[in-house]
Amino acid sequence: MEELMEILDDIRPDVDFTAEKALVDDKILNSFDILAIVSEISETYGIRLSAGEIKPENFNSADAMWALISRHQGGKG
Repeated sequence: MEELMEILDDIRPDVDFTAEKALVDDKILNSFDILAIVSEISETYGIRLSAGEIKPENFNSADAMWALISRHQGGKG
């Protein structure tokens, strides 16, 4: 999770990813931010996200993103 937080802070240093729970719903993250996050997650964790997984509930919080990564890693996250 620490590595994910570093990725998020690099992309949007102005956002408190620890506290925010509605990043997409509250329009804190835009589509370009999401694309950058997806790209970094894919590269860093060696996973490929499907288009169906790129939906608000998977990106509304750092915890939701971590859960998505963990599912791809077979719960090893």
